[in-house]
Amino acid sequence: MRIGLITGEYPPMQGGVGDFTRELARALIELGHEITVITSSQVNARAADPSIHVETIIPKWTRAGWRIIADTARRLDLDVLNIQYEPVAYAMQVGINLFPWWYRRQPNHSPVVTTFHDLLVPYLFPKAGRLRWKVVEFLARRSDAVIVTNEEDRLTLVASNLQPRKAGRKQPPTSNFQLPTSNFQPPTSNLHLIPIGSNIPPSLPLDFDRNRERARWGASENDWLAAYFGFLGMSKGGLTLMRSIGLLVNDGLPARLLLIGGRIGSSDPTNAQYAAEVDRALASLGLHDRVRYTGYVDPMQVTAAMAAADVIALPYADGVSFRRGSLMAALAHGKAIVTTRPRVGIAQLIDDENCVLVVPEDAGALAAGIRRVMVELGLRARLEAGARDLAQHFTWDKIAARTADVYRGVMR
Repeated sequence: MRIGLITGEYPPMQGGVGDFTRELARALIELGHEITVITSSQVNARAADPSIHVETIIPKWTRAGWRIIADTARRLDLDVLNIQYEPVAYAMQVGINLFPWWYRRQPNHSPVVTTFHDLLVPYLFPKAGRLRWKVVEFLARRSDAVIVTNEEDRLTLVASNLQPRKAGRKQPPTSNFQLPTSNFQPPTSNLHLIPIGSNIPPSLPLDFDRNRERARWGASENDWLAAYFGFLGMSKGGLTLMRSIGLLVNDGLPARLLLIGGRIGSSDPTNAQYAAEVDRALASLGLHDRVRYTGYVDPMQVTAAMAAADVIALPYADGVSFRRGSLMAALAHGKAIVTTRPRVGIAQLIDDENCVLVVPEDAGALAAGIRRVMVELGLRARLEAGARDLAQHFTWDKIAARTADVYRGVMR
C-alpha cells in the first residue's frame, strides 16, 4: 500500500505523536508498504530519518492546508491517509478536524483513517463551550475509520455513539488489545483499539557501566535512584513526584530523582508553565542536590539513564493509560514501575506483578510505593520480569500489522 501519515509534529521536533509517527512509518516500511509523512513546514526535513519520505509542506493547520494534502495524495497516488491526532500537535487549530469532511467531497479521494492519541479538545475561543467537543466528534464521524490507543478513549466514543461514517450495515466497535501476529483478517468494525509502542528501543552502549552512569547523575551504588521519563506536562504529576521525594528525604532515606528527557515539548506551551511550577516546588522543598535533569538526549542515552535507575515513577494525575509513551518505554526497558491507578480498569496492569499502583495525586502513597520497591527486592525482580512480559504485546511489528489491516478494511 501507498500510505500517507499526517502529523502536526515530527522529529527532530520534540513530541510523542511525532516519535510515534516515525516508529509506525519504520515498521510499515519493514512490512513492505510505501510511506509518506505529511507534516509541518517547520520540521527540519534534513534532520529527519532519510529512510522515510517526509513532505514538510503545511505552513499552517488551517483550511489552507486542505488542498495541499489533497494535491499531495493525488500526486503520490496514495491509497489511504492516516491522521495522527492530538490537538497540541496542530497548534490547537481545528482545520485538521474538518479536513475529512471536505476531502471526502473531492473526486477520487483516498479513505481517511484518524488515530486519536487522546480525546483532548482543541482550544477555539473562551466561550466555545460544547463546540470544542463537537469538532472532535466531527473528526471521528467524518473519518472512514477511527483508531484509539486506549480503552478509556474507546469507551468514550462508544458512549457517545461516535461511529465513523461508513456505508452499509452498522457493526459493533471492537476492542483488539491482543494484537494478532499472523493470519490478519479484515476488520469487522470502523472503530479499533491499537495501543502504542515504545519510541525508545532498549539499546545500551557497548561500554555501559551502571555505577559510572549513576555517578554521572550524583547517585552512589547505595542510593535509591528513582527516575521519571517524559515532559513535565500538567497531567504527568510532577508536583506529586517532587513532594514524594521530599517525604523520603525527610525520613532520612537516600532517595534521589533523575528526570530523563526534555522538560517541555515543541508543541505544547502549557508545559513550560507547569515545569516552572515544578521548579518552584523543588526549590521550596530544598531538593536541588537530590534532583538531576538529563535534558533532551538521544534514545541510547535515555536507555542508559533508565538502566541506571532502580525504579521508574510515573505519577499521572489522570491515572495510568496505555496511551502514555513513557509507560511503554518503561515496560520495554523491563523496569520496576510505580504509577497511578487507571480511571478505567486495565486488566493487563496487575498490581505487584508488573507495576505498583497507587492513588493519583497522593505524594504519601507514591513515596510508599517507591519505598516498597527499594526495600522488597523480590517485588522489584517480579515487577521487572512482569514489565518485560507485558511489553511483548506492544512491539512495533504487531502494531504496524494491525494498523495496516485497518487500512485494508477502509480500502475495501
